[in-house]
Amino acid sequence: MCRVHGKTVDGETRCEHYHSPLDVIAIKFACCNKFYPCYQCHEETAGHEAAVWPREHFNEQAILCGVCKTTLSIHAYMDTEHCPYCHAAFNPGCQLHHHLYFESTERGCQ
Repeated sequence: MCRVHGKTVDGETRCEHYHSPLDVIAIKFACCNKFYPCYQCHEETAGHEAAVWPREHFNEQAILCGVCKTTLSIHAYMDTEHCPYCHAAFNPGCQLHHHLYFESTERGCQ
């Protein structure tokens, strides 16, 4: 099982910053290969600057569904609104922060 770092508040990867029913993913950061619930958790606890995933690494299993604990590739995550395995809904507002995790794409995921 993947260990989630940061300021988690429950077993489904919610943290003190984002804890709605839809906040159920953690992201493996490209800079340290560790999962964090959000950029703020990484910023406050990692001890180093975050790096974004380059487009050529979007096949990396870098997204963890906090509900079923399955990992998804960045491509799979960006192409869905819910976990393809357990069907848990993901927070659509997370798209506003994609630029903090992933290099921008032609589709405007910034």
